[in-house]
Amino acid sequence: MENKNSTKHPSAYKIISIVVIVILAILFTFPLYWIITGSFKTNAAINSTTPIWWPKEWTLVNYQKLFSRQTAPLFQFNIPFSSLITGSRDLKLTLTGPTVPAAVRWLINTVFMAIMSMILTCITASMAGYALAKKRFVGRQLLFTLIVCAMALPKQVILIPLLREMSSLNLYNTIWAVIFPIVGWPFGVFLMKQFSEGVPSEMLEAAQIDGASEAKTFLQIVVPMIKPGIGALAIFTFINSWNDYFMQLIMLSSTSNLTISLGIAKLQAENATDFGLIMAGAALAALPIIIVFLLFQKYFTKGITMGAVKG
Repeated sequence: MENKNSTKHPSAYKIISIVVIVILAILFTFPLYWIITGSFKTNAAINSTTPIWWPKEWTLVNYQKLFSRQTAPLFQFNIPFSSLITGSRDLKLTLTGPTVPAAVRWLINTVFMAIMSMILTCITASMAGYALAKKRFVGRQLLFTLIVCAMALPKQVILIPLLREMSSLNLYNTIWAVIFPIVGWPFGVFLMKQFSEGVPSEMLEAAQIDGASEAKTFLQIVVPMIKPGIGALAIFTFINSWNDYFMQLIMLSSTSNLTISLGIAKLQAENATDFGLIMAGAALAALPIIIVFLLFQKYFTKGITMGAVKG
């Protein structure tokens, strides 16, 4: 009878755990709620001394200001080898799209930057992690040690070399100047190596005996088995690239190449403190991150739990 009652009625520990989790969830989601609702409030409601938890008067003025303050071309890129046509190395032909609100261009720049960083990082990190985990070559342990040490290296230490490198490659003030430094993310290589360790060596040897090429073995055997790790790395890289305000501030300068966070900061610097404008920009910037997390949530959760079991 006692066993039946214990199954019907939750224990005190379970009830307390649920209450604590709910409270923590409310605390963590409250800033997002405040930003989203604040973006629809009037300036009087935002600056009110008494907090207004729910907008009494909904308005789109903040979003109208966000999309009307500045304009920029929808896309803009240099035509390859245009210097041969113009006959001048400094004079290049540029293909420019129609004029749109600058916030739209900033959002496109940020989404493109985050997606390309995510794709390239997942490709390079998964290949490097697999090689470090399953291949035997001279200097493998030393190389992995250097990668682990690089994880503790602050980005500010290598900022000047990165800036000089991007300038020498004529990539300064382009989105690629923010993408390429993220592609060689040491944490991504470390994470994928840990997942690749779980791939059975017997399966790789069987594929080699069957005559499968290295590329076929990697794509058809290794990648499906480390897919949860790739999903987790995709979310980590997307968020890391999206929120890398410091690198964006250093590498980008022109209005057309700004990201959404830099653009909002620039608008804020040009005008008096406008919290409604800031909240509208923050709500717009948070939307893609929420979408990506919802899409990769299954792989993210599975990847974290698998990594915890391996540790």
